[in-house]
Amino acid sequence: MAKFELKLPKMGESVAEATITSWLKNIGDTIEADEAILEIATDKVDSEVPSEVDGTLVEILFQVDDVVQVGQTIAIIETDADSASAPAPATTEVPKQAEIAVEIAAQQIEKGQETAAPVDYSNSDGFYSPLVKNIAKEENISITELESIKGTGTNNRVTKNDILTYVADKKAGKTAPVQAASKVPAAAPVTTQKTKAAPVSVNGEDEIVEMTRMGKLIAHHMVASVQTSAHVQSFIECDVTNIWNWRKKHKETFAKREGENLTFTPIFMEAVAKALKEFPMMNIAVDGDHIIKRKNINLGMAAALPDGNLIVPVIKNADQLNLMGMAKAVNDLANRARNGKLKPDDTQGGTYTVTNVGTFGSVLGTPIINQPQVGILALGAIRKVPAVVETPQGDFIGIRMKMFLSHSYDHRVVNGALGGQFVQRVAQLLEGFDPDREI
Repeated sequence: MAKFELKLPKMGESVAEATITSWLKNIGDTIEADEAILEIATDKVDSEVPSEVDGTLVEILFQVDDVVQVGQTIAIIETDADSASAPAPATTEVPKQAEIAVEIAAQQIEKGQETAAPVDYSNSDGFYSPLVKNIAKEENISITELESIKGTGTNNRVTKNDILTYVADKKAGKTAPVQAASKVPAAAPVTTQKTKAAPVSVNGEDEIVEMTRMGKLIAHHMVASVQTSAHVQSFIECDVTNIWNWRKKHKETFAKREGENLTFTPIFMEAVAKALKEFPMMNIAVDGDHIIKRKNINLGMAAALPDGNLIVPVIKNADQLNLMGMAKAVNDLANRARNGKLKPDDTQGGTYTVTNVGTFGSVLGTPIINQPQVGILALGAIRKVPAVVETPQGDFIGIRMKMFLSHSYDHRVVNGALGGQFVQRVAQLLEGFDPDREI
């Protein structure tokens, strides 16, 4: 028998840690290669961690709500192989002084001495893992104190070691508390079991339901975007009759041949990618007082999840895809988004975003920019409307399929001329779609 160390895999360039949300297997369970063992959550996306080998789960090194660094060993699997890497304690090298401080703080938390009444951190603008919140509650750390701690995690997030070091320094008198903590009898021990908060009745009718983790992240990002970018919009109506008729002609053949649906989305994404190539100053990002010109055109595609939240998977190098490739990429990302199978890399690197508000019947929308991008295009519902049709023989009234394109852009770096010309070009590309095109 040999033992295999299951490590937290690398989940993206900017993802350094993850929170364990649930264990799908228990100690003693038999596991097959590629079978999911646990579920994790990052700032980008929720995901599953599969086993790399066949064997039996013999040891779990982290519990639910623990924050684990990429590369740390999270479990030990016993295999039939002759040799495997020997299990080692999952530790992170830290200076000796900090190590002692963390140990002291951990002992104090374990004893539960002089803990204060639980503090509500729901009003905080920052994202803190459940473990960090539990430690803060045990030590009666106020919201102001928690927000003052300098985090070393991804996006400056406060990690377990950060808060334990802060607690130890505070007890040693090295850190002046931002808010005095009153002493009360010890609270009930904190459990690591993941429980779902029940709705709270306020007056016999209304209920208070805690936002989901993803909901909190979305709320924070939306507010931050509005506070960062000067949002303005340009609107244009677009005749998509040729596209409507072309899709109607080819969708059944495409479905039989490829085994998946042909939607309008890849056609729209193709037009946006072409327009971004012609207007590269829409394919930029803002970093303080600097503008970053993106080399690649990576299109974000806002997708609705079953729980009502939104996620934005990214089509990489969208300008290099033909219509068939775009259709495949759109369907793949949309299906994996609905089934919760997206990887963190699937939501990173976007340079411009498209959202389809017409899916829900909306004619117009004023979307919020996905930072640090400078533009986002909303696609309205396609409607059958009477319109003036110009012909060499004269004008007449005809039935056309039309939609509105709503372009939100950052007026700090994109003026009205560029913002308007870009969405106008997208409309021109859609209206000029070849009805005889093959796929």
